[in-house]
Amino acid sequence: MLAEKKQKSALCTLSEILKCSAGELFFTSCGSESINTAVRGFLSANPRAGKHIISTGTEHKATLETLRILEESGYEVTYLRVGKDGVPDLFELEAAVRSDTALITLTHVNNETGAILPVTRISDILKRKKSAARFHLDCVQSLGKLPVTLSRMGVDMASFSGHKIHAVKGIGLLYVKKGCRINPLIYGGGQQGGIRSGTESTFLSGAMALALSLAEKDRENALSRVTILKKELIDGLSDLHVTVLSPENALPYIVNLSFPSFEAETMLHALEEQDIFVSTVSACSSKQKKISYVLLAMGISRDLAKNAVRISFSRFSTEEEVRLMCQAVHKIYNKYTLKRG
Repeated sequence: MLAEKKQKSALCTLSEILKCSAGELFFTSCGSESINTAVRGFLSANPRAGKHIISTGTEHKATLETLRILEESGYEVTYLRVGKDGVPDLFELEAAVRSDTALITLTHVNNETGAILPVTRISDILKRKKSAARFHLDCVQSLGKLPVTLSRMGVDMASFSGHKIHAVKGIGLLYVKKGCRINPLIYGGGQQGGIRSGTESTFLSGAMALALSLAEKDRENALSRVTILKKELIDGLSDLHVTVLSPENALPYIVNLSFPSFEAETMLHALEEQDIFVSTVSACSSKQKKISYVLLAMGISRDLAKNAVRISFSRFSTEEEVRLMCQAVHKIYNKYTLKRG
């Protein structure tokens, strides 16, 4: 009974922050499981909804790989064009909505560039078209950093991950609006209303609730601090003529920079030697050593994209860390310039 009370308490905390019913939230193991459950679960439970899906080529691999499998099983996916602002063409989106469109799945904040999706404008398009299509939103990068008010965003499903807000790894969250039917990916004892079987971890669910509570309490102040840190980083590297690939109005927690004369892998490993850890692409794709498919889909040239490094901030990042980062990059440039000379 104590475990059940703790589980309900965690759900209550999360639902209050996210502005939804506790019965609309389900714990998962991570963001990828939440995305898979939403997309595959909805289509499985609603075979008559249609065989058409709308998305973009800049989604997280958890979405893109799921869509690839669905295409192989007979679904048609329309991938909207995305501009250098990271936002899909909304006129193209409106034109793409059909009577057999079952699902639209998009990302609130892009995990490589920080581009922010105009969610309410997309919801308005669906209302204007009187579409029965359901709207799924990947909120992994926006949780705890932007206001996420599910009851007012016009989405039917949303996916979240705990470790992005400093909870322990191994906990995710899925929102399914009341009346939106989905089938589970995991069958068993019927826990969580049958949506996700398996013994719940009160430790993990409590960690998720606590982490979001702390993040939400500091959200506005943290956004202001990180915005300043982003500017200091860019200003500190401006003499090296770096190109900022993140859109101007992107969420400042993610900064994508292209370093002239340095391929991304070279810069990444050189920074690792100084105990500074950045990335070239999404962590889920990092072992593939490829140029970012997100940047290429945005129309960024290959020359810029191959030199692109993604720098991530958290609400715990400091000015001292930014200063050390800028010093390290200048040291790397000086070292390699001397070698080339």
